[in-house]
Amino acid sequence: MSRRINHIISEIKDQYQLNDDFNRPWIIGFSGGKDSTALLQLVWLAVKQIPHGKRQRKIYVVCNDTLVENPIVVDYVTGVLEKIQKAAVQQGLPIEAQKTIPRLEDSFWVNIVGRGYPVPNNAFRWCTDKMKIKPTSRFITEQVAENGEAIILIGTRSAESATRAKSIKKHEIRGKRLTNHPNQHNTYVYSPIKDLKLEEVWYIINAMTSPWGADNSQLFQIYLDASADDYECPTMVTDKSHSSCGQSRFGCWTCTVVKEDKSMSALVDKGYEWLRPLLDLRESMVEQRNISENRLPTRRNGQRAVTDDGHNQGTYTDKYRAKLLMQILEAQKKVQEHNPKLELITNQELVAIQVIWNRDLWFDYKVAAIYNKVYNIELEMKTNDEKLQKEIGLLREVCEDDPKDFKLIQELLILQKNKALLNRKRGLKDDMERVIEKYIYA
Repeated sequence: MSRRINHIISEIKDQYQLNDDFNRPWIIGFSGGKDSTALLQLVWLAVKQIPHGKRQRKIYVVCNDTLVENPIVVDYVTGVLEKIQKAAVQQGLPIEAQKTIPRLEDSFWVNIVGRGYPVPNNAFRWCTDKMKIKPTSRFITEQVAENGEAIILIGTRSAESATRAKSIKKHEIRGKRLTNHPNQHNTYVYSPIKDLKLEEVWYIINAMTSPWGADNSQLFQIYLDASADDYECPTMVTDKSHSSCGQSRFGCWTCTVVKEDKSMSALVDKGYEWLRPLLDLRESMVEQRNISENRLPTRRNGQRAVTDDGHNQGTYTDKYRAKLLMQILEAQKKVQEHNPKLELITNQELVAIQVIWNRDLWFDYKVAAIYNKVYNIELEMKTNDEKLQKEIGLLREVCEDDPKDFKLIQELLILQKNKALLNRKRGLKDDMERVIEKYIYA
């Protein structure tokens, strides 16, 4: 095993020192999990063996935070990133830690509570692109724009699944270490640990000291606590005192794509009782997703979304969005009894949600009022409610002879204002034509 690991380190050294016209920066996708930790450790050890004068290539350790990650993992990863940054400076390594987050308009709660998107499932999985792919892609694009090309290092392993093995093989250029990135131009992918088995990954984490000074036993313990009974466990550990540990995957605690959040359930069962409000909220969102009373008969673009048996499949109603916001804040209040600094939803998201509700001409529910009710405080949120309501009054007067005209113009104004709010004019013309056609044919 040590021989195989040393071979990978030598290969990484060789690839790092390979001359190219762009001196392409390396971007390591770092989640804080076992695979990305093992990858970074090997890269770190490889670069450290290279003389100072030849460490010209910049290495970015990029961690994407969706803002709805497992709180335990977030705390751990935040601490690790701080250690990486500090140790890289002390050891004179060209390594820099970066964190990416989704834009406000792409965040989970702004889309669900604000716009009324139903929570994701396999048929409508909008979250991955908005919350994970876009933030990292923007960082990669910036590096390509500055340096011409970039190389992404990933901790993907063929042994993880047949699907991953097939994907690696599909994009691999025979006889070369780098593969073309399937989506990013002038970007290549390097997978140094693709042939490692699970036991070898844990060997790197448990037997080899973290070069940036982290306590890898914490990572092992997180996996141990989050392991469900039906997960395969590594058969090789470096200390007989270690318990067997599973391969639980960590992700967004709000994830409604999976049938059951086994890692979160395992954490609650093993003593992290303060996480139960998150688990209960996720289960509630799954149960409430397809209830017709919670959904409108139209989507945000005005398209009709009703099944043949009369079941509404459009966006969430204002009533349910307000109810969900209260559930989020109630869950936040409960977990803050354990960690006062923990936020499930940010103040910026609360403001954005209120703005979208105003643009949708919904005034029956106020974000500030819901917040005040949960926290029993007086929170003021300045809005343009009076101005908007005055506009509605004038519009009603003008369309007094035909109420249908009022509804048509109102829908068109909502479309235009929402696009303008988030600087997204693409598709506005098509959306407006669909709304007009709907009223003509009706």
